[in-house]
Amino acid sequence: MLKKIVLTGAAGSLGSALREPLSRMCEALVSVDIKDAPETLASNETWAVADCAEMDQVAPLVEGAEMVVHFVGIPDERSFEELLRPNFLSSYVIWEAAYRAGARRVVYASSVHAVGMHETNAGIDTDAPHRPDTFYGLSKCFSEDLARLYWEKRGVEAVCLRIFSATEQPQNPRALGTWLSQGDLIRMVERAVDTPTTGFCVVYGISDNTRAPVSNAKVAFLGYRPQDNAEDYAQDILAKAATPDPTNLAQMRLGGPFATVELGESGVAGMAKLVKKG
Repeated sequence: MLKKIVLTGAAGSLGSALREPLSRMCEALVSVDIKDAPETLASNETWAVADCAEMDQVAPLVEGAEMVVHFVGIPDERSFEELLRPNFLSSYVIWEAAYRAGARRVVYASSVHAVGMHETNAGIDTDAPHRPDTFYGLSKCFSEDLARLYWEKRGVEAVCLRIFSATEQPQNPRALGTWLSQGDLIRMVERAVDTPTTGFCVVYGISDNTRAPVSNAKVAFLGYRPQDNAEDYAQDILAKAATPDPTNLAQMRLGGPFATVELGESGVAGMAKLVKKG
């Protein structure tokens, strides 16, 4: 059991799901967000309200931590200026604070959008080069490169989780390949924390989908073995789906609608339209 884990973005939809599992992996969990604490905390959990782009607020919280699970950031496309502090600068602050504190590892919520312009049917693995689809995706590329830099120059390990469609259940034909269940999200983060050594690595955050468009074969050492499969929902989803269009980049690129929106425009709004049509 670890002595201390720091979880950032603890009030977000994914961070909230990770609080209880992470609390069981350490003696002390420090949950951090810009929002106030929820009504209930784990017995070994403390809550801190802090801006992760401010070193003087973050450094004291990370002191003594063995690992930081970094889930802060705007989870959608915005202008570069809007993303600069929460998505770019906060990553630098977290890695620098982790290094100063002697933390072993940072587990980072990256995204498929770091490689979102790759063709869906190309079958890429974790060695594929960055091809961001938005400024948001670019922020994930920056943070992944920062993670590699801090590993190779300063010895801070990193596991970057390229999260795909993290929803309660798959909602459209794209998600038959890209779905990440909450149970598999938790399993992935647990393995990113308890694997003895990781160096720097990336892992795709998808469930055990029959139609998965990417491969985690090269990071099998993490022990992440997803258990849920979007194929269980395929019959109903495909029965309601519109006719496929191979000329539509939203259907032919890993980033889905993020591959077609103008820079600075919401990709999540495009996802919502996709669900409505499907």
